[in-house]
Amino acid sequence: MIYLFLSILCSVTVGVLLKLAKRYQINITQAITWNYLFAIGLSFFFFKPEVKAITLTQVSPIFVVLGVLLPVIFIVQGLAVKQAGLARTDIAQRLSLFISLLAAYFLFSDTFSNLKYLGLAFGFIAIIFTLYRKGENKTSKDSWLYLLLVFIGFGVIDVLFKMVSKIEYLPYTTSLFIIFCIAFLWSLIYILYLALTKQTKLQLINFICGCILGFFNFGNILFYLKAHKSMADNPSTVFAAMNMGVIILGSLIGILVFKEKLNQLNYLGLFFALIAILSITLAKIYAV
Repeated sequence: MIYLFLSILCSVTVGVLLKLAKRYQINITQAITWNYLFAIGLSFFFFKPEVKAITLTQVSPIFVVLGVLLPVIFIVQGLAVKQAGLARTDIAQRLSLFISLLAAYFLFSDTFSNLKYLGLAFGFIAIIFTLYRKGENKTSKDSWLYLLLVFIGFGVIDVLFKMVSKIEYLPYTTSLFIIFCIAFLWSLIYILYLALTKQTKLQLINFICGCILGFFNFGNILFYLKAHKSMADNPSTVFAAMNMGVIILGSLIGILVFKEKLNQLNYLGLFFALIAILSITLAKIYAV
């Protein structure tokens, strides 16, 4: 359980760091770029991929799409945390699993049980309630758009990673290393472009914050994989505890630490999100 707890802690910490970035005027784009550089170093150390054996023909188009999509959605997540708050962003991110479920049904020929249908119904309600916000200005009114993009983006990313897991000619961890490299390359090109055309300064503080962000971002992945390995007989427990843990901890920190205000519908959305994840997890266990 220690690996699961550490994975939850790392995941929520990433959101907290994105929240603090606004307060300390950190350039999110630069921090995310250096985050992937640090993640490359950590994945090389922990996963030990056979870099010399990797050829261009082994680089799947899915790797390229993920390499571009990951930093883009990371930036969107930062904007969502900034505009909509940590609590609602974490809920939107975790509810993206419903896109994975639909993909499993339509693309991977998965079967749906009554509990899965129930979970989808609760999840749909949770999404509507979580996105709703009666704002006082245009920025707050448009915060639902960032949450929607987080929901769709992380859902698509999860589906693509499922497709990566089916690739047999490369170990999953090696594929992850390649994706990190592509993400860093595209992000680096973009911040250099901004530096040349928009006169955006490359600052050391953004590099330092990016390394810290990369540490927790990679820690989330590493400990999640280790949790599944140590609890191989109970994957549904890992799945449920991870999603529910992030939603609960992220919401508590958002409300208690950052004083984020949720309306009654948002709280109902949080409740229905937990019920939805619990229903889907029970469906995995009992298949009913």
